[in-house]
Formats: sequence, structure tokens, C-alpha cells
Amino acid sequence: MTKRRVLNVVTNVGHYDDPSRTTGLWLSELTHAWHVFEEHGYEQTLVSPAGGAVPLEPRALKFPNDDRTAKAWRADPEKMALLEHTASPDRIDPSQYDAIYFTGGHAVMYDFPDSEGLQRITREIHERGGIVSSVCHGYCGLLNTRLSDGSYLIAGRRMTGFAWSEEVLARVDKLVPYNAEEQAKRRGARYEKATLPFVSYVVTDGTLVTGQNPRSAKATAKKVVEAVEGKASKERG
Repeated sequence: MTKRRVLNVVTNVGHYDDPSRTTGLWLSELTHAWHVFEEHGYEQTLVSPAGGAVPLEPRALKFPNDDRTAKAWRADPEKMALLEHTASPDRIDPSQYDAIYFTGGHAVMYDFPDSEGLQRITREIHERGGIVSSVCHGYCGLLNTRLSDGSYLIAGRRMTGFAWSEEVLARVDKLVPYNAEEQAKRRGARYEKATLPFVSYVVTDGTLVTGQNPRSAKATAKKVVEAVEGKASKERG
């Protein structure tokens, strides 16, 4: 059986526009998904817009966000080394991956949207029938991705991501560079969110799988696995 492969996308940015306000990867959004993919025997790669080191969001390293999987990752030197040496997009062959998974943290709002390398990878995986997924602010990586016909990948698609109401409740609405929910809607996305903020919520629309917030990471990864395995089952006929 062919080994499944997932490309996990992480950020290189460590602060908001105000350099004194630090941010970075929301670690559990990676570790929860990594654990799910690992359980299913998937081979995983980390890529970032610039390659190299990945800063961590300080708030994600405190209770209650610093959960078992995040603590285990931080206690593992080999895992931490992965975050120091991520691949750059030009080192990635999209044809080798069954799925791409965009992690979040407010930092991604800065370096995900305009990465032409990530757009190329995402477009190729999508147009090959692979799974495109994101959690929380990870959907910022999908905002500007266009398909070969020039249309936005998310246009007309049901999806979710960190809601503006959650930005307000998290008291970062004055810090973020734009309203990601509004930007997704402007590109034609059929944006959805849970009735209550900060609860797990996942939307699957064909080969597009998106989770709303940090608590959605595990469920999002499980839906990615379902989509990958469902596609493989159809191909086997």
C-alpha cells in the first residue's frame, strides 16, 4: 500500500505589526493534527513560507492551551528541531502529497496569504484532486490562492476559520492586520461558523476541509484522513 503523505504549513513570523507584541505558531494546532496523521501512518513534512525557523505563540504555551500533545512536542528535541529546519516551498514537490494542512496562529495572517510558493503547491494539490485543509487562521493561506482558470480556490466553497467575533473576544481585533472572515467572504467563500465561539467546528466541502479555531485541530485532521482515505477507496474502485 502506498504511504500517505501530508504537508503541514507553519509560519516564520514572530510578531504583529507592533514588534513588542509577539505571536507565532499556535503549537497545538500542529501537534493535535500531527498526532492524528501519525496514528494513521502518514508521512509528514513541515513547510513554511521562507523555510527555516518557526516562532511559537506564547499564549499557546500556557494553560489551558499547552496540553499533553504540545508539552510532549516541546519535551522532544527531535520534534523541536523540526521547527528549526522547515522546508521552503521551492523544495516541495506537490505531486508527492495527498493533502496540505495549514496551521494557524495570528502570525500566519502576515506570511501565508502572499506566498506564491504556497499558492503553487496548494493549487497543484487541489487540481490533482488532493485534500486542501486549514485550521483557525490557517485559512489565510487560502485567501489569495487562484486556480489555473484564474478563479479563487475558495470561491463558492463552504468553509470556516477563526471568526471575527472570536478576534474580538480574544481582544486582538485591534492588533490583527485585517478581518480574515470578511476577506474570505469577499473572495466568494460560503463562510460558516459555530453558534458558540471557541468550540470545535469543522466544515468539509468535497476536497476542502477547514476548522474554525484551535479546538478544531484534532477533528479537522480526522476529517482530512477521512477525505484522503475516501478518495483512495474511490480510485481503487
